[in-house]
Amino acid sequence: MSVAKVSEITASSKVSFDDAVKVGIARASKTLKNIKGAWINEQTVEVKDGEVKSYRVNMKVTFVLDD
Repeated sequence: MSVAKVSEITASSKVSFDDAVKVGIARASKTLKNIKGAWINEQTVEVKDGEVKSYRVNMKVTFVLDD
């Protein structure tokens, strides 16, 4: 039997939402083992002077705990 846990994280990128997700997963994988998936529950942008400056995602990362 496996036990999974969920950690909520926020990540941002100046490139795209897709890149923000990749940045978040890469950072989470430095401290969390056995990441199995992520649920993106919010996407926002930072706007300055009428231009998008950064893309931000809030996500819930699911990982399996070691036995």
